[in-house]
Amino acid sequence: MKLHSFVVLAAVTGYAMGAGQGLVGYGITMYKPPCAFACRDAISGATLNCSTTGSDDMGGMSGMSMSGMVMTDPSCYATDDAFLQTLAWCVSTRCKNMPTWKLEKFWQENVAGTEAVQPDPKETYQQALEKIGGTPTALYNATGSLNQTSLVSEDLWFAAYNTDTIFENQESQQEGFGLIILLSGVVIPIAISLLRFVPFPTAWRTNFNALIIDPPLFGHRHDTPVFFGLALMPKRGQALFILYFIVINTVLSAVNYQYADPNTWYPGDGWRWMCMLISNRLGLLSFANLPLVFLYAGRNNLLLWVTDWSHSTFLLVHRWIAAIATLQAILHSIIYLDVYIKNGTHATESREPYWYWGIIATLGLVIMFPSSVIPIRRKIYEAFLAWHIAVAILIIAGCYWHIVFEFKHQWGYEVWIIVCMAIWAFDRVFRVLRLLRHGLKTADITAIDSEYVRVTVPGVSASGVAYLYFPTLTWRVWENHPFSIASAMLSSTRSRIEVTHSTDGDIEKTSGSSLQAADKRATVSHSPVSSSQTSDKPPEMGITFYIRTQTGLSSRLSTRSTIPVLVESGYPSHAPLFESPHKAPTLVAIAGGVGVTALLPSLAGHPGRSKLFWGCRSQALVDDIEVSGSLWRVEKEVFIGKRMNVRDVLESELNGTTSEVCVMICRPEGLSDEVRTAFSDIVRKGNGVKARLIVESFSW
Repeated sequence: MKLHSFVVLAAVTGYAMGAGQGLVGYGITMYKPPCAFACRDAISGATLNCSTTGSDDMGGMSGMSMSGMVMTDPSCYATDDAFLQTLAWCVSTRCKNMPTWKLEKFWQENVAGTEAVQPDPKETYQQALEKIGGTPTALYNATGSLNQTSLVSEDLWFAAYNTDTIFENQESQQEGFGLIILLSGVVIPIAISLLRFVPFPTAWRTNFNALIIDPPLFGHRHDTPVFFGLALMPKRGQALFILYFIVINTVLSAVNYQYADPNTWYPGDGWRWMCMLISNRLGLLSFANLPLVFLYAGRNNLLLWVTDWSHSTFLLVHRWIAAIATLQAILHSIIYLDVYIKNGTHATESREPYWYWGIIATLGLVIMFPSSVIPIRRKIYEAFLAWHIAVAILIIAGCYWHIVFEFKHQWGYEVWIIVCMAIWAFDRVFRVLRLLRHGLKTADITAIDSEYVRVTVPGVSASGVAYLYFPTLTWRVWENHPFSIASAMLSSTRSRIEVTHSTDGDIEKTSGSSLQAADKRATVSHSPVSSSQTSDKPPEMGITFYIRTQTGLSSRLSTRSTIPVLVESGYPSHAPLFESPHKAPTLVAIAGGVGVTALLPSLAGHPGRSKLFWGCRSQALVDDIEVSGSLWRVEKEVFIGKRMNVRDVLESELNGTTSEVCVMICRPEGLSDEVRTAFSDIVRKGNGVKARLIVESFSW
């Protein structure tokens, strides 16, 4: 599936940039040959015998006012003798070294204009040239009418030539800048992940990851929200990648601008020329960032398969790149608004379709932020997701029609948006394919206690993370949630355990600081499950989930015994090519509550020594998992209703070891942050620790 996925995405993206499409400088040319285009541009504003005077103002490219100007349609250009012969003479004198076939090609495609559908000129370039008969004597007056074959002055031609060549170079350059952003957003994660193949000393790698990559940028919290609970603090490695995007976007927004002096668009007005270039650059770079925003947010992000980066990391970077693209779009809009107001053309431009579609796109980006903060994402996730998708569709539609209404499909700016559509469609299509792989199944639901249920789906083979859809549980049949697959096989029998034990406190929800204040009765188990609790019958194929019944969709599960379910599976819980915990001789797993389910497959499959430290408030959950046989060969210490001292746990397991130790952690947020901090502190002390940390987490 991985190779097939890559081929499909490449094909879709290739179609978007295929024949007749592309970007300026990469498949599309604007003013080539420039000597001929300069001739046409120098006289394109002339009043011809077939021209008309428009009653309404028109907006020109890049904010140029065309108020009160003569209107000449393509058929007029294609048939007016004075225009055709003046253009032919100018081309013949300014493009002397150009092959005739190139000039004929220019003539056929561009004399009437640059529309996708337009009339052909009534005669060829050579036919128009032959009709002149001799050297023209009249000099074209840019402010007058063109009613005879005339000469184009050198000054006027050079101003048009200078405008065309410099503007096209700027456009081509900024498209290249956009490609740098897009391609580096794909290549850098792959390149960094390939460093895993380099045989660095284990101790050096341990220190580098523990000091440079894994700790939060500031403070001790990464999984626990900061900034009044509104956002997540990036880890240092994540922060370096985010910083790269901030720096590269800032630099590429600020460098290599060139003023065209003289020019025919804004003669003598360098301020408006530079505002045009800066605003165009910002708009283009905003577009170039959007494909990465969509790629990083997808479940079927190909980078999840070819790198060792987690989905949570890509989601975090997705938000930061979206913020960069939003800021660029805001500045693009503000600068052009200022230009139009000072030109006196705002009243007419603001009535154009491209204008209000641009407003829709920019406002969509802006309102994403207050509606996507962590409290909203977690409190009303289903509503947030529906809103997020709806606004994203508006943004893409706004960007696309903003370009098409202004430029049609001339310059390929819409290709960036088509790539976004292709990435989004690729992700959605493969979600459907993953669902169809298993079809509709019936899940068995067993209430373990008042907080947890066990969900088993017979006849399904999968591992890692699966997204479950319960179409009969709510009218919102599209709703789904990710759950870790605890087991890929179902036991044929299971002992019934009557649960009478209950404790207070909630290790899954309690942060590290509040856990220290806990003073609860504890039960600590060191022994494996007894053989009487398991069955000698062969297991059957199926997957098992343990779900905490909180609010929303999961809270309704405890009232059912069976329920139809769709399983969207095949997502790795950690990077499949690089982060296998099986590489280390010793596996130490630390879990809180139902988070143990993400660690069970690694514990069961680890060929060396495995030990689990598990803090859980529910004795019933512990008993049910032990009965399943998932921990039969695993050393374990289970803390019921009591905080485990993770620093003591890590020191006892890491200090004094000579072989590498893999430390895995899953849930809750406070526990994950505490383990990360303690792990880094122990490595920092320099006791020759050889270890690596894998955090199984999913941050919305």
